[in-house]
Amino acid sequence: GRVLVKNPHLDLMEEDVLYHLDLGTKTHNLPAMFGDIKFVCVGGSPNRMRAFAQFMQRELGLAGAGEDVADICAGSDRYAMYRAGPVLSISHGMGIPSISIMLHELIKLLHHAKCRDVTIIRIGTSGGLGIEAGSVVITDTAVDSSFQPRFEQVVLGDVVVRSTELDKDLAEELLACSRDIPDFPTLIGHTMCTYDFYEGQGRLDGALCSFSSEKKLEYLRRAYDAGVRNIEMESTAFAALCGLCGLKGES
Repeated sequence: GRVLVKNPHLDLMEEDVLYHLDLGTKTHNLPAMFGDIKFVCVGGSPNRMRAFAQFMQRELGLAGAGEDVADICAGSDRYAMYRAGPVLSISHGMGIPSISIMLHELIKLLHHAKCRDVTIIRIGTSGGLGIEAGSVVITDTAVDSSFQPRFEQVVLGDVVVRSTELDKDLAEELLACSRDIPDFPTLIGHTMCTYDFYEGQGRLDGALCSFSSEKKLEYLRRAYDAGVRNIEMESTAFAALCGLCGLKGES
């Protein structure tokens, strides 16, 4: 199906400027540039996403493989975007606010470009919980710091709660793919999304720490018992936005 925006105000706008991507409906022919995109892979670091795009060029045997790839968002220093055939590779920075801004503009871009049947996957580092170092965790559900499958956002002073279910079939498909790659232990589990890297993830080495190491371990044990297998800072916003706009998402 089509990637859809859920905003009636967009129809009334003469021009939609995707400000943080340095793209727009009047300045760029978005259907020509992006209409055939089928996969979007997002991750925190611009350098990592450039390396991923170069990797995809080689894997897909595309012309120019091995050469540098152009940053489509070079006019902005907020995010970087690279293309390898039907695969778009985009950085999202760190944390919910940063990925949220990028996803709003990415979803509008895919909508304006009339893309269909797009799969979006977040790839990146996370802190593992009770699993072997170097494992790949495929998220079935993104949960908040209380282990609930929800994304809470304040809109016009009210708390709005959105679901964070991800595509179960896609998770199983990715797990099946992993069986061909024996070097990476791979599992499906819950991913916990926090608003902070230090106290929010139970670290003892931040500028502030208001708890003991015993309390930290007790919290992490509770997270593990709730099904959490890794911790990062973007998955609930990612799952909520993609789910609402018809993007088949996985993290």
